[in-house]
Amino acid sequence: MDKKSILQSLKAYDLVISVFYIFLIIYIVVFYPLVPRNNFFIAHNIFIIMFTFFLAYCEKRYNNKFWKMLHYWYIAPLILITFEELYYLIKPVRQVDFDWLFIKADHWLFGVNPTEVLYKISCPLLTETLQIVYGLFYLLPVILILALLKKKRYKASDYAVFSIIYGFYLSYLGYFALPGIGPRFTLHEFKNIDKELPGLVLTQPLRVFTNNGESIHPDTPNPADVVQRDVFPSGHTMLTLITMYLAIKLKSRSRYFIVPVGTMLIFATVYLRYHYVVDLIGGAAFMMFSLWTGRLLFNWWQKKLGKDEFYWAQDQKELELKK
Repeated sequence: MDKKSILQSLKAYDLVISVFYIFLIIYIVVFYPLVPRNNFFIAHNIFIIMFTFFLAYCEKRYNNKFWKMLHYWYIAPLILITFEELYYLIKPVRQVDFDWLFIKADHWLFGVNPTEVLYKISCPLLTETLQIVYGLFYLLPVILILALLKKKRYKASDYAVFSIIYGFYLSYLGYFALPGIGPRFTLHEFKNIDKELPGLVLTQPLRVFTNNGESIHPDTPNPADVVQRDVFPSGHTMLTLITMYLAIKLKSRSRYFIVPVGTMLIFATVYLRYHYVVDLIGGAAFMMFSLWTGRLLFNWWQKKLGKDEFYWAQDQKELELKK
């Protein structure tokens, strides 16, 4: 197993994952005394890089459906694992939150706090609907990839998976730069949210589920101190826009579900007080940067591997031939 063979087995999204985890390792080494469980995370990140190389090599060597599907879907838990690791890396090092800046930006843009305006149109049915939609965030990219794989559009699947993982990791970099906790803590009383924005049946348990994912447990005395610093840019907005864009451009039938649900999801981020509007603007800007640079990076790596670059027109021709 020579080095060249291993590198040539990597897909573009493997490359992004490896580079991002190398960044995390360097970050931990630089801020070593401040990062809790530092040795564990260094070893953990090295293992993930090695596992990424292992999967890529196995798919290329054995070339069967099992390794191909595992190579696609290992990124789903990896995104969540990475998000959880950020909890230990951002707050201990970046101890100042920038919510004051986001609040000031929203007030400069609108003259009011948008979450307070939206409270005036709140009702239990709307809250219930939007809380359910908000919970579908991680499901939307999965639906798109499943739809592409079902049609055996592997080149389009490679590009979509790359675009999604690249977008996630760019949004994570934003959290390092400008950490914040969101309007449910700064502009509103977090403990009163169930009273002020009541739902019907699923809202409260879905909130608890979301809170647990951000390290806020029901008995947490000071939720604002422990919550994930993940508001700018809005990853929900950025990745939902990327998924919507890909679904439309790739002409996937999943777009008929993804686009309306994604639109409601983006609105829900402010209505449910998870984000400021400026976070959404930041998410949209990051989305455009991600798609622009991502396509260049994807095609650069394809060229390095001696494979065809990805073009929308070419993909549509292949889709028509399959029909």
